Amino acid sequence: MNAKVTAMRTNASDIQPRRMDFQFDPSMSRYWFADDQFKTMLLTALSCTFPEGERFFVRAVRHYQKQISDPDLRERVKGFIGQEAHHGKEHEAFNDFMEEKGVPTRKVHDFVHNGMKWIAKNLSPERQLAKTCALEHFTAMLAELILENPEFLEGMDERMLPLWLWHAVEESEHKAVAYDVYADQVGSYWIRTSEMALTTVEFIGFTVFHYIQLRQGMDDKRDLRSVGNGLNWLLGRPGWLRRLGRSYVAYYKPSFHPEKKDSRAVREQALKKLARMLDRPELQGAG
Repeated sequence: MNAKVTAMRTNASDIQPRRMDFQFDPSMSRYWFADDQFKTMLLTALSCTFPEGERFFVRAVRHYQKQISDPDLRERVKGFIGQEAHHGKEHEAFNDFMEEKGVPTRKVHDFVHNGMKWIAKNLSPERQLAKTCALEHFTAMLAELILENPEFLEGMDERMLPLWLWHAVEESEHKAVAYDVYADQVGSYWIRTSEMALTTVEFIGFTVFHYIQLRQGMDDKRDLRSVGNGLNWLLGRPGWLRRLGRSYVAYYKPSFHPEKKDSRAVREQALKKLARMLDRPELQGAG
């Protein structure tokens, strides 16, 4: 994978967007994650939700942006918006790449787009921000799982690794921004936790549904062994999703805060690896 990295300083916080401009090699296999359809399609299904999902996050936070009086939080919000905007752009490019490989990513994108429109119309601004906090916690948990356990990505085509490493680093960097806006502007424990419970059901259900949408639209629909191995990978051994249980439950504590888990060291390690992979030394100092 090639990437033309553009360094940008858009605010006075430590959260700075890195514009990557990834170019995906057309010779890459459709199943770029360990030559396995389940793992590849699972991450692709998640990627299909990112562009519209992250635009929703930005709108939910931006609704309260002008009311924030804390100057540090205002700057961090700018960084959050910048990073999320670039995530949407890069995952749109990835989704287009997968569409060209015969994976119907546009179908999922359109479904998510309509879903986000429904949420914007029917949920209060408080609920939309609480849902953003919940989904940001999910993405932070998954991101830090990747950063802390490089073996999670074992077998992934090295040309695809930078996309997921970069996204994981930035999700970890801004994991507390939406939460801090919520604490500053809304603060309701009930809304925060009840929305997490609802969002958990939605997140799991729609991820499974989007995986099925992708597989039904493809020319090689059956690979039951891959599905069985994949479920074991997630829930059995090594059971990556099971390992997230403690971090997930922590969200329901009244004293919860995303930054109670300090992930700076693993972010710095990942940035060094990313700099080596892309031959971009400037990335090492960008965390």
